[in-house]
Amino acid sequence: MVCRADCCNLLPVRPHAHTAGILGVRRMTDIAVENLQITFPLYHGNARSLRKSLSKTLGRTLNTRFMHDNRDRVVVQALKGVSFTLQPGDRLGLVGGNGAGKTTLLRALAGIYEPVGGSVTVRGSIGTLLDPELGMNMDLTGRENIRLRGMFSGLSKEQTAQVEVDVENFASLGAFMDLPVNTYSSGMMVRLSFGLATAIMPDVLLMDEWFMAGDASFRNRARARLENLVSRADILVLSSHMADVMADWCNRLIWLDQGQVRMDGPTEQVLEAYLGRPLERKADAEKPEETPPTL
Repeated sequence: MVCRADCCNLLPVRPHAHTAGILGVRRMTDIAVENLQITFPLYHGNARSLRKSLSKTLGRTLNTRFMHDNRDRVVVQALKGVSFTLQPGDRLGLVGGNGAGKTTLLRALAGIYEPVGGSVTVRGSIGTLLDPELGMNMDLTGRENIRLRGMFSGLSKEQTAQVEVDVENFASLGAFMDLPVNTYSSGMMVRLSFGLATAIMPDVLLMDEWFMAGDASFRNRARARLENLVSRADILVLSSHMADVMADWCNRLIWLDQGQVRMDGPTEQVLEAYLGRPLERKADAEKPEETPPTL
């Protein structure tokens, strides 16, 4: 079960969001995830033969990630038994290998994926930095998408105009701002999506690490803009492979392994367990490293 109270994704954001420096009314914000389970069906003409084929290929992994549902379909269990709560001031990072369930959990929090078991309850508006195309109408121009987002967010014409100027200045799309989004390059799409997503202040900010895509100039501008957004959001949930980002922005980490919570605790404690080594201390930051720390 997914429960939303006074929230919508930055597709769209709540009517009382902060935007372009304008403060809205702050409301109660929290997240409660209880025994969350999410599965995805693998469509195949013969479920039993598919299971047998997968068993040969994946071995024992099949027993933990693949199963039959009540319709005799083979499903992959993306998340199983995930539970946690978040309150204002919490900055949660998600770590784990590829396929651990990090992005699935973010999308479940955003209301994109429906649980097959357990519940997700979010109170507050949700801002998503999960996919550059999420919430975009590809047939509309960049400018039209901005105005549409403002309308869905309940912004006044004046507030929407401020957002439009802010996004246009940040994205630096020039004449492309008035061309259909489906004509944009991937880099242009990232700049527009990122600029728009960070122009309206949500209560809950959900981020995947695609925002670090692009050239060095964009990454530097994006990080400065994000730091302001992160500091003002009530709750942050972030998935990243960058250890320094996790250490700087998060006060709590959840380590996901094959769709289940392996460890949940303070950032430094979980990072050191996940990386298998002590974290570099601030005093050592100026020492040269052969390889920057990554997750």
